[in-house]
Amino acid sequence: MKPPFHSSDEPDKNDRPDKQRELEEELASHLQMSQQDRQDRGESPQQAAQSAHREFGNIALVEHVTRDQWRGRWLDEFVQDVRFAVRTLRKSLGFTAIAILTLALGIGANTSLFSVVNGVLLNPLPYPQPEQLVMLHESKPNFRTGSISYPNFRDWRHDNHTFSSMAITRRTSFTLNGLGEAEELSAQFISSDFFPLLGVQPVLGRFFGPGEDEIGAAPLVLVSANFWHRKLSGSADVIGKTLILDGKAYTIVGVAPANFDLFQRVAAITDIYAPIGQWNNPLLNKREAGLGIHGVGRLKPGITLEQATADMQRVTDNLAQAYPAADKGIGATLVDFRKEMLGDVRPVLLVLLGAVGFVLLIACANVANLLLARSTGRTREFAIRVALGAGRSRMARQLLTESLLLALSGGALGLVLAQTATHTTMQLMPVQLPRAGAIGIDSHVLLFTAGISVLAGILFGVVPAFRVSHPHLHDTLKEGGRGGSGSRNRAQGAFVVAEMAMALVLLVGAGLMVRSLVVLWRTNPGFEPANVVTFGLALPPSILGTSADTIRSQVRDLDRRFAAIPGVDAASQAWAAFPFGSDDEQLFWIDGEPKPANENDMKWSLSYVVQPDYLNVLKIPIHRGRFFNEHDDEHAPAVAVVDEEFVRKYFPGQDPIGRRVHMSHLEMGENGKIFEIVGVVGHVNQWGLDSDFREELRAQIYFSCVQMPDDYIVGVPGGGGTFLAVRSALPTEQLVDSLRRTSREINSDQAIYNVQTMDSVITESLAARRFSMILLASFAGLALLLSSIGIYGVVSYVVGQKTREIGLRMALGASRPAVMRMILSQGGKLAAAGVMLGLGASFVLTRSMEAMLFGVSASDPFTFIVVAALLTAVALAACYIPARRAMQVDPMVALRHE
Repeated sequence: MKPPFHSSDEPDKNDRPDKQRELEEELASHLQMSQQDRQDRGESPQQAAQSAHREFGNIALVEHVTRDQWRGRWLDEFVQDVRFAVRTLRKSLGFTAIAILTLALGIGANTSLFSVVNGVLLNPLPYPQPEQLVMLHESKPNFRTGSISYPNFRDWRHDNHTFSSMAITRRTSFTLNGLGEAEELSAQFISSDFFPLLGVQPVLGRFFGPGEDEIGAAPLVLVSANFWHRKLSGSADVIGKTLILDGKAYTIVGVAPANFDLFQRVAAITDIYAPIGQWNNPLLNKREAGLGIHGVGRLKPGITLEQATADMQRVTDNLAQAYPAADKGIGATLVDFRKEMLGDVRPVLLVLLGAVGFVLLIACANVANLLLARSTGRTREFAIRVALGAGRSRMARQLLTESLLLALSGGALGLVLAQTATHTTMQLMPVQLPRAGAIGIDSHVLLFTAGISVLAGILFGVVPAFRVSHPHLHDTLKEGGRGGSGSRNRAQGAFVVAEMAMALVLLVGAGLMVRSLVVLWRTNPGFEPANVVTFGLALPPSILGTSADTIRSQVRDLDRRFAAIPGVDAASQAWAAFPFGSDDEQLFWIDGEPKPANENDMKWSLSYVVQPDYLNVLKIPIHRGRFFNEHDDEHAPAVAVVDEEFVRKYFPGQDPIGRRVHMSHLEMGENGKIFEIVGVVGHVNQWGLDSDFREELRAQIYFSCVQMPDDYIVGVPGGGGTFLAVRSALPTEQLVDSLRRTSREINSDQAIYNVQTMDSVITESLAARRFSMILLASFAGLALLLSSIGIYGVVSYVVGQKTREIGLRMALGASRPAVMRMILSQGGKLAAAGVMLGLGASFVLTRSMEAMLFGVSASDPFTFIVVAALLTAVALAACYIPARRAMQVDPMVALRHE
């Protein structure tokens, strides 16, 4: 007789059939010896065989345990499990398709949103050592942060000890002449270190060198690769050629990368880069003027943000002592570059990622319910297999293998859906989302999809596997597979309750977002945006360098010519600030109060420089006094109009009409200028419908264009031209054609650009909220669909299990409506439990959404009640079909079937 098999005698893969034969021969030999021994003791051959088998035990189990000792056996069993799982799933194509599609929806939604989170939040920034980058701002006494004055920046760059380099940038525009029709170009003024600091290399030529950004340096320019190909044919000999910008010749020294934006925003396209010293602005060299300039710096290796902040505090303190009139109270604010780039995007994306995670959990619960219901038909099969010696762990592994196959298949299909969903998401995405260009399906997203697919397979497979691995053999074999259904019903019910609760959380979140957006749309912006079109007008180069009186004449003529277009009700130029767009501040002090010691101690207000028809264009209400008229010209006393917020802040309980305000010399000349307040108008939401009330700077003051000082007037043509607003009921395209035609009639070298309706401006201001609402509502709708399918499946399963009971009830006299009420009550109990659990969870979790809401509390009772009622109604509707089917049960057929 051969010695027993030992685990040390480990066969290779090719020897396993021989080893199996040896094992079977070994076991047969043991049984034969035991049987022969009993026959020798006088038992009959039949009695001896039965006794030997009874004494030896379950042969199949012994074989299974022995095979477990063979090295690599787990791989064979895994392959067998996979093959068996494939055959099993192919036999139930309907179940397999539904399960895979359900998982694909959950995994696809998660993958799509993770691609956004990965691109925006997780991927490293496309700059060398991005952790060293810091955004730079001035901190002013009246505001937390502000723009940097050019002289201060130069001193910061020279005097600091913690930065390896600093740079500044400021958006502007140029009018291009000499290359076809006049065109307005998007541009930036930059300092010489801007591109080198970021590690960006030129496509062609070079960037600006040291000293080329100083005032008075030679007029040089960089063109973007987009502009290079679009207007210059991508010619390699472009270096050294000239461009006529605002009537001035600039020499091209290099080509910058296409579509470059500091914060990686897709829509932020720049055509031209010019040295900051080329800005023809008389305020550029004034230390008190910020002029919208902001900076970026690179820390020296090993320097922390705290150390740099302390160093800059030293620098600004020294400047305050050297220039007390301009720099008293002025500090430097340093912000981590990634933090400033992302702004408020991070919490919004994390909330959405959490929401879509709920969708995946609901999908997993649905598939787990399907597997539990499906396992009911296989209960007898599993019990017999265990009785014949199959290990319970092996049974559990078999079901987990099926679950993983379903999950991986769902993940593969989900990846396909995610690609489409990501493309759609990009279409809905607000253009100001930073790093939008980095969004896509990459290796990290693929790993995420694979990971959540495996995790999903384990999540929804573990409960059915646990149930099957602990079968009630006696009851199952005796009752033909009906044993243990009560505990299975409870498990399925628990899944449905969890699905309903998670769906309610998502529905409440979506409901709060919808209500916020409704409140925002109903918010009065302070003006009537309908039928208002705004546009920029780049003035012809010939007007540059002319007198202030000539420009004033041109200003009046422009308003008159555009207002005379048939169908136009009113037209007005608007310099400085404009609602939902540009902003400009004005320093002042009130007549009769002591003059402040320096500019930084003055009061602040938003400054609007407009024409008399401005109120007619925007329909801003006037509360007291009057607005400007044609008599308020450069020869008349200077007048101003303020808004109700200005009155509330600076003239509380007083009548401001007739009071005078002294304006700072920054824009009003060396000695400033005094304006008399002649009217009070309504407040306009300058900063947006959802954020204006949070801003510190809300007071507003209006000046007449033609009453501005000469120095201010002559700077208008070189500052990007003028901005106009027109009210007209004409179709937008027809109106724009008329505006362009009129502009060419006035001067062919003028260019109209950035044409927008005020309705579209307001819509764009809410784009981020609308994007979040659409995504959250989509997830909530998907969750509602999946949870309703889940409760439908459970109730249908219960009806199938209770067919005999229903037949008995109806045979004993139960009415059909009573049967329907019984079934609906079971579904209603599950729905009620899910709703109650979901309401509690929503009350806690919606606190994370408070920053995303407007005009609505995170615990808004109306939203909670409506959503709970909606979910309950949908759940009962899902229960109605199986309840109606239960009503149709024929008692005799049901009893005969059982």
